[in-house]
Amino acid sequence: MEFKIKSDYQPMGDQPQAIEKLSAAISKGNPHQTLLGVTGSGKTFTVAKVIEKTQLPTLIISHNKTLASQLYQEFRDYFPDNAVSYFVSYYDYYQPEAYLPQTDTYIEKEADINPEIDKLRLTTTANLLSRPDSIVIASVSCIYNIGSPVDQEKNILTLARGQIIARDTVLMRLGDLQYTRTNAELSRGMFRAVGGNVQLYPSYKDIVISMVFEGTVLKTIDILDPYNFTKIEDPDLENTGWITINPAKLFITDPKTQGQAIDNIRVDLQKQIEKFKSEGKTIEAYRLEQKVNYDLSMLEEVGYVNGIENYSRYFDGRNPGDPPYSLMEYFHYNVKKFHKSNFLTVIDESHISLPQIRGMYNGDQARKENLINYGFRLPSAKDNRPLTFTEFLSRTPQKLYCSATPSEYELSLSRSSAIPTIAEQLIRPTGLLDPEVFVRPVEGQIEDISREILERKAKGERTLVLTMTKKMAEDLSEHLKDKYKILVEYLHSDIKTLDRADILEKLRLGNFDCLVGINLLREGLDLPEVSLVAILDADKEGFLRTPTALIQTMGRAARHINGQVILYANKISASMDIAMKETARRRITQAEYNLKNGITPVGIIKPIREALMHREASAPAPRIKELAEFGWTEIEDVNPQSLTPQKKKALVTKLKKMMTIAANSWNFELAARYRDTIKRLQ
Repeated sequence: MEFKIKSDYQPMGDQPQAIEKLSAAISKGNPHQTLLGVTGSGKTFTVAKVIEKTQLPTLIISHNKTLASQLYQEFRDYFPDNAVSYFVSYYDYYQPEAYLPQTDTYIEKEADINPEIDKLRLTTTANLLSRPDSIVIASVSCIYNIGSPVDQEKNILTLARGQIIARDTVLMRLGDLQYTRTNAELSRGMFRAVGGNVQLYPSYKDIVISMVFEGTVLKTIDILDPYNFTKIEDPDLENTGWITINPAKLFITDPKTQGQAIDNIRVDLQKQIEKFKSEGKTIEAYRLEQKVNYDLSMLEEVGYVNGIENYSRYFDGRNPGDPPYSLMEYFHYNVKKFHKSNFLTVIDESHISLPQIRGMYNGDQARKENLINYGFRLPSAKDNRPLTFTEFLSRTPQKLYCSATPSEYELSLSRSSAIPTIAEQLIRPTGLLDPEVFVRPVEGQIEDISREILERKAKGERTLVLTMTKKMAEDLSEHLKDKYKILVEYLHSDIKTLDRADILEKLRLGNFDCLVGINLLREGLDLPEVSLVAILDADKEGFLRTPTALIQTMGRAARHINGQVILYANKISASMDIAMKETARRRITQAEYNLKNGITPVGIIKPIREALMHREASAPAPRIKELAEFGWTEIEDVNPQSLTPQKKKALVTKLKKMMTIAANSWNFELAARYRDTIKRLQ
């Protein structure tokens, strides 16, 4: 399937020349190109048009999850018929395994995995293995080890209607793919079997695959809704009669190679124990022996162990020091399988994403060194790592750097490429100018900003306020609420991934008037309702107040016709001076273009996109088939006395799922109704 944009937008302003210039260079195999586009100039649409013109599978890397989710929504809208995927770290909370020798403190790995993001990661790899028209929006987690694409595809289970295959053979294969058998409630990553009926809830898709066996024949395959178990029409299944089942986890141990891998682990374990003993490290030797032998026992018993990624080198067949398999390997596999010339890597906000990628490896290795030296891990744990910067560059042969403020690094690479390619987008399709910038004293800044927020609120506009620390963001939010009765929220890195997108959506909807933040309000956020950006302590030189940071932050007001920026400072710092002059230069260029072409600036009116996750906020009770069967329309109508014990049990299972969906969607009233009905049934 080809990449095809479905949008009413047409390239305008600087976009046509940028699209043509970049597409021509990429089609000729040029390795480096830069898109220098001001905020609001439509860089995302330009990139989408480049993908459509070049027809290359594309990896888009963003430096934070908030921007990644926004990009995912935008590209999903541009390419509704193509495979657009979202791949970020699936941890809501993550404490890596570590050892602090100074205090003799071992910190066990703790992680709170978000099942929705886990599902989307698995969908990403499934798409890359099966679709030539793949676009993946990823955070820098894409440079971490995720296992071999060859092993993933080798472990895909294909089943067809009428296939001669024993039920027990399918159950064994599902176990090999790390699915868990259950006799109770069916959840993602689980399957259950009763007689000849087998139901599987894949880990990467919100469906249930229902199979019926008669003897050694797989008689039927149907797709069911996972919440009410009603049949869903699946065109692919109806047309082909077969379905593919991907592994439940990214790390899969092949039973054929598992024995050899475990033997190799034991050999390396013995070598490390002998090394420790020769150095007089008896405690370390004992500790390592206990730890690794326990892990091996788990691997032999169930084929999986927490921390299995630390042994990935043995299962992947890699030599010590070899780079891990990352998402880039899946793209190379995709290119080879579907006979593409290459794939494109887009580095969004490259001025900050590239340094982030560069810094990942060294921090990881320093932590692993202590774990290995003190007997908590085998030396092979160092091979479960992110790619080095050099490895990343070598695995992404064609790159497009996107930024309003690209650094000299990407500009120099683009200038020195075979086809020197730097495309500028200073003109916005709407004719909007860069915002006006004002400098005001720090004294009285809180009272001043509160007045400005209330003025914007009266006009239906929104405000962003930038502080220096998380504590300041939280305290300022409370102060504005308590003293000035302003509807305000804060946003920083402690807010969970999916909640960040929800907060930004509520700002756009007008559920509150002011958003206070730190660094997450810098690059790329598309908030056309924001007319004012206020930066507190703007003259304090540092990471958050560099020229690049200030230009990016001020750009958040560039999508509104009344866009303004207030810098609260007692002096004009060197960074402020550079940022203000660059903003003024762009503003003059834009005004001249508008005058020359007879353009009158207009504000952006942008629809609020469908949520990143399809959260069913108010799933109506009639979706539960048992209600309709008994003529009930509301869950309060349920009469436990009219149900058999089996019917009660089935209804409780479904109501629990609906309750969870409602609670996760913050629809607590509906969740409470489900809860009360469950209590009556029990």
